[in-house]
Amino acid sequence: MTILLSELYGKEIITNAGRKIGLVEDLILDFEDGNVSSLLLTKVDNLVRSANTPMQLAKSSVKYGRVRSVSETIIVGESDKVK
Repeated sequence: MTILLSELYGKEIITNAGRKIGLVEDLILDFEDGNVSSLLLTKVDNLVRSANTPMQLAKSSVKYGRVRSVSETIIVGESDKVK
């Protein structure tokens, strides 16, 4: 699926079971592969300033590989560790 990065910001993320996760506030990009790695539920600046950045990042991100569709909302598949 091809989509502009700017189209992702502010979209609501919902699981395919209908559970609301949050809004896309920021993105993590993988420049080596040229892909979006994760959708962030908070601004990356807030995570960097956190006392426990790795734990906060895990709680505040959704791996882009879980994305099933992007339209008015972003639908993601469930996982063992829903963030």
